Amino acid sequence: MHAIVCHASKDLRVEPQPQPQPQPLAPHQLRVRIARGGICGSDLHYYQHGGFGAVRLREPMVLGHEVSAVIDAVGSDAGPLRVGQRIAVSPSRPCGGCRFCQQGLPNHCLHMRFYGSAMPFPHIQGAFQESLVIDTHQAHVLADHVSLAEGAMAEPLSVGLHAIQRAGAIFGKRVLVTGCGPIGNLLIGSLRAAGAGQIVAVDLAAGPLVCAEKMGANRTHNLAIEPDALQRYTAEKGYFDVMFEVSGSAQALRNGLECVAPRGVVVTVGLGGDVSVPLNLLVSREIDLRGTFRFHPEFAQAVDLLNRKIIDVRPVISHTVPFQQAVEAFELASDKSRAMKVVLDFGVED
Repeated sequence: MHAIVCHASKDLRVEPQPQPQPQPLAPHQLRVRIARGGICGSDLHYYQHGGFGAVRLREPMVLGHEVSAVIDAVGSDAGPLRVGQRIAVSPSRPCGGCRFCQQGLPNHCLHMRFYGSAMPFPHIQGAFQESLVIDTHQAHVLADHVSLAEGAMAEPLSVGLHAIQRAGAIFGKRVLVTGCGPIGNLLIGSLRAAGAGQIVAVDLAAGPLVCAEKMGANRTHNLAIEPDALQRYTAEKGYFDVMFEVSGSAQALRNGLECVAPRGVVVTVGLGGDVSVPLNLLVSREIDLRGTFRFHPEFAQAVDLLNRKIIDVRPVISHTVPFQQAVEAFELASDKSRAMKVVLDFGVED
């Protein structure tokens, strides 16, 4: 079989790999054929820069963690899962035994095996490979009407759902979203489903804002054209009850904070490195600043929302490219003026 392997910055190869273990599988295991895979921002960081922050590639690593698949073989304890079923595959594999897992915080597992991660060494190999052995708990069955490309969106949708969980009550609230890439736009769709009263989205490009409107934003602002657009929301100690900063930009965080009303909540979704924060604003307005990291139980919720047609992720999918053209796909995904979410096609029919 073949896999998409990153060796270093700008060194991405489609390479042959050993086949997963033959039958018999362990009772709790499945062998699956990967069908579609979404290129994530972290995949792009590995491709463009060889890592992000202190996380660096120290050995070749298969990329990818946003995938759908078709079950090829099942272990003896697979329950209702059967060969031929179409599934979304959760990349989150906590150990279940460390102190954070025991506290109900599996996304902070000390021994997490999250697909395509260079955080530990040896690295955790990713899911952009034609065949994969997974645990049954990672498999979430897709409804017949959900395409395999949509199924691959369950992972980034889960990120937005966990961010909302970190924010607390959303129903009826005024919400600001800064940064309308794939995560930001899937977050907007989730906010609409959660009953947000008003969603205002800002970005520096027109394309992402068009997508934001399709996903449910009530109002959008292109700050490249109208740099002072957020000023109208700063009067009388701010307008928004909740803000999600998804761009990773220090300036976006600072500008957005000016628009948050007293006792508001700010959730930082984008990884922006070291930034300065106007603590005087947080103190004087009693603003809560909260982080959000990955997800775990939200993956099942994401698939359920897709299966029940509560959230339509199709506006976020801009391109589908054969996985053999991985370099071209990654270059396309890097060009935000042309692409939103680029999905790799591993040759499995829908």
